[in-house]
Amino acid sequence: MPRNIEIKARINSVEALLTAARTLARSEPAVIEQDDTFFTVPHGRLKLREFADGSAELIHYHRPDSGEAKASDYVRVAVPDAAALREALQRACGLLGRVRKTRLLVLVDEAGFSTRIHIDRVRGLGEFMELEVVLKPGQSDSEGTAVAQALMSRLDLADAPRLAGSYLDLMGR
Repeated sequence: MPRNIEIKARINSVEALLTAARTLARSEPAVIEQDDTFFTVPHGRLKLREFADGSAELIHYHRPDSGEAKASDYVRVAVPDAAALREALQRACGLLGRVRKTRLLVLVDEAGFSTRIHIDRVRGLGEFMELEVVLKPGQSDSEGTAVAQALMSRLDLADAPRLAGSYLDLMGR
């Protein structure tokens, strides 16, 4: 099962972080429009993520609600008919809410780890960043955490206000 180490924080400026992230990047940032619908489930979180190009994926993940660097394990499944699946899940599980955002994705290779830097403009909430250090088999949570903390420092975000939960939690569900 895929795992990563995540840090989520509020930022002052998408543009300032993008400038800093570009100095670490292995390619130009990708712009991704995302529409996440969250459903009520007894364990972890379940969301249907729809993209502007009409593609979608169902994502289930477990992640503690902590402001510190934390491990997250997840399963992603491609979805051919997002509208039908959204209706079925809403009927079966119940709808928690929806989060829409524009995400800039910056990919970084650091100390043998691949890291995704997400720079987000979240409708109704503001500007944020998520750092996801992807763990390969044999790489430990503590190694991933060290990489995440070092990147936060290099991005001048060591003291940025950290978020414990999801964007949906900030919306007050």
